Amino acid sequence: MTAAKAYQVTLIRSLAKKSARHQASVRGLGLRRIGGSVIVPATPENLGMIRAVSYLLKVEAIDHAAQ
Repeated sequence: MTAAKAYQVTLIRSLAKKSARHQASVRGLGLRRIGGSVIVPATPENLGMIRAVSYLLKVEAIDHAAQ
């Protein structure tokens, strides 16, 4: 997960009964509902949040040439 400049992150599992920290990480990434996707830059803060809640997400590297 370190070579890309951005990632497309999709929420694929529910936040119900998850810890408040994990819910805050998902919200911090900008995800609101199951199936929702956002493109986030590959900053250390975002990568940490993605790593913490990776079991709830589908993560795809974005090629900047495609944008």
